Amino acid sequence: MRSNGSKMPSRRIELGLLLLVSGIGLLQAQERIRILVQSSPLAGSQFHALTTLRPQLQVGDRLDLVRERDNPHDPLAIRVEWQGHKLGYVPRKENRAVAEALDRGEVLEARISRLKADPNPWKRLEFEILMEL
Repeated sequence: MRSNGSKMPSRRIELGLLLLVSGIGLLQAQERIRILVQSSPLAGSQFHALTTLRPQLQVGDRLDLVRERDNPHDPLAIRVEWQGHKLGYVPRKENRAVAEALDRGEVLEARISRLKADPNPWKRLEFEILMEL
């Protein structure tokens, strides 16, 4: 309350709040906020290009998620690609929510989170799926 008894807020406070909100908006525009949707092993890598491309792959590399609605084995199939090369799939047990999000047009990102030389193909590559807020 001002000294004259009015409840009108100070113009300085209004301007400060406006600058603060504008600054937050600029900060958010510069920094992308993403949440982790899931972390999964790569399914089927032994049948696709992972073995030959492995020396070129690095943790942090971007992966593309491609819906395969007409896949005869799984109508919720999501192919995982690196630079246009098919590496494998999102595991069938973990693909429903991601498939539904892609079908709704949501933008999801994927990236390699772990690479390991392992005789078990399910342990060779792990990836994360993220959603931008």
